[in-house]
Amino acid sequence: MPDLKLVALDTEDLNVLSAHLQDAVLRVADMVYLPKERRFAVILNRFDWQKAVAGQSAAGLERRRAGLRFERVMGAKVQGIDLSDKSASLALLAVTFAPSGDAESVAGDVTLTFSGGAAIRLSVECVEAEMKDLGAVWAATRVP
Repeated sequence: MPDLKLVALDTEDLNVLSAHLQDAVLRVADMVYLPKERRFAVILNRFDWQKAVAGQSAAGLERRRAGLRFERVMGAKVQGIDLSDKSASLALLAVTFAPSGDAESVAGDVTLTFSGGAAIRLSVECVEAEMKDLGAVWAATRVP
């Protein structure tokens, strides 16, 4: 299967990106907020839901290394994550957007929700995200 590259510029796009990233795992050391560049980036291992849903056998299940970045980030806050524990693992459940002000506002908060109640909230000028597979693929032993 070819590498996947997704761009999200609105809530609908972000929902698609979130579906592909559901159950991705990452380490605290693999994420960074760059305030001067107004960027948040993370490297994660995503479960290939597209292949799993296509009815592949368990032997065909895969995880893929992927990069995820958000642009136009004005601030970042964490909840339930010890940033000093660089080896800690997180399991991503969803990526959502809540507009600030009225429902038509492009500014708002992108929230990355992890298992165990952990979360990262990014205050953004607008939704501008990209997820890109980085090439590394390996067999997954089970569906998350």
